[in-house]
Amino acid sequence: MFMHLLSTLNDQFLGYILMASLVAAGIYFTVASRFVQFFRPKTILSLLTQSTSSSRHISPFQAFAISTASRVGTGNIAGVALAITLGGPGAVFWMWLIAVFGAASSFIESTLAQIYKVPTAGHFRGGPAYYMQYALGKRKLAIAFSVIITLTFAFTFNSVQANTIAQSLQTTFHFPLALTGFLLTAFTALIIFGGLRRIAKFSAVIVPVFALGYIVLTLLVMSLNFSKLPGIFALIFTDAFSWQNVAGGTLGATMMMGARRGLFSNEAGMGSAPNAAATANTSHPVKQGYVQAFGVFVDTLIICSCTAFIVLLTDYQSFSSQGIALTQQALTQELGSFGNYFLTASVLLFAFTSIIGNYYYGQANVEFLTTQKTPIFLFRAGVCAMIFLGSVAQLGLVWNLADLFMSIMALMNLYAIFRLRKQALDTLADYRLQIRKGVDPRFDPSRVPSVGKTYAWHTHTNHP
Repeated sequence: MFMHLLSTLNDQFLGYILMASLVAAGIYFTVASRFVQFFRPKTILSLLTQSTSSSRHISPFQAFAISTASRVGTGNIAGVALAITLGGPGAVFWMWLIAVFGAASSFIESTLAQIYKVPTAGHFRGGPAYYMQYALGKRKLAIAFSVIITLTFAFTFNSVQANTIAQSLQTTFHFPLALTGFLLTAFTALIIFGGLRRIAKFSAVIVPVFALGYIVLTLLVMSLNFSKLPGIFALIFTDAFSWQNVAGGTLGATMMMGARRGLFSNEAGMGSAPNAAATANTSHPVKQGYVQAFGVFVDTLIICSCTAFIVLLTDYQSFSSQGIALTQQALTQELGSFGNYFLTASVLLFAFTSIIGNYYYGQANVEFLTTQKTPIFLFRAGVCAMIFLGSVAQLGLVWNLADLFMSIMALMNLYAIFRLRKQALDTLADYRLQIRKGVDPRFDPSRVPSVGKTYAWHTHTNHP
């Protein structure tokens, strides 16, 4: 009964409130920022390749990789396949549209995270809890956010990701769950006890390699079905606005499935990615805002679309499975057993990188609450314990609780970034003014009075 109550609360009440709030925020920030997410590819390339002034600092690309590690997970494979099964091909269009608007929300929250980040032990940290306290002056709200995001991402989501890896390896290779749990725990401990720089270096290598591998595999499937591509694009767009869906009352389900997959995959506006965005050493907050907005496109318009094309280019309606199993069947049909094995490896690596990214979101917020070494050590040990537990246990109740906490967390963040919209938009105006003058933008808080007091921007000595 409690599980049913939680599911109903998430799907029928908080789910719709959160969806409406995220969509409204995306549209509002798109208009208010004058379509900030439509940047030139050359701009993003230059920002991603920007180096730092010190090897101790986290580069813009490494910060981007940490957030992408958390974003790109099993949801990009299982969630998209499920959205197509339940909402039809048209769900893909709504997934794309939501990503375009959501990128503006991601820009705003990540820019704010950069403005109000704090220097510590050779690097920076920040996120919603930091701008809730230092910009809004709401310490209790910041503490509540820190606790919720730590429980949700570092503990609950990580246990679920571990469960996905263990179940996948058991199904494909008959690996014992306990052995998978032990190995996952050991590898996770090796990385997270090495600190932020080890997390950043790991993410910067693994995320691009497996993302590119998944893209190449998709391009192979598309090349084998090249003649079908025009029909698939036509199917996506016609199903998104199908009169049959309108008459049958299923258009809302199609829109909802696509929107949920887009928003819950790229996490735009939900308050998670800003924790990674704040770590970057950059000369102007807007630069990392652009980079994180690009991350939304990478997650949804590229990785999620890969899964969509893999499924739609096969006879998916004849398959009896859903989620990851559906994507596995589709790849096996196209590429034989190699497709199944590669997808298993992709699930493992995507889920593992999510574990590392999710862990850092928790660390940033534990460090907001305390900088004492003992609580941080206990936090890391607790994360490792939950990863092992998630590998060997069924976690339906925990997953439903995580959905509830995530909805509350996201609504808190949306409240904060809407209250702080002037600071973010004024900072964007300062950046654009410097661009028009033909100079490389550098942030000086005295030129943006609405920003107020900052802790990492007193001088430019800590920035390139």
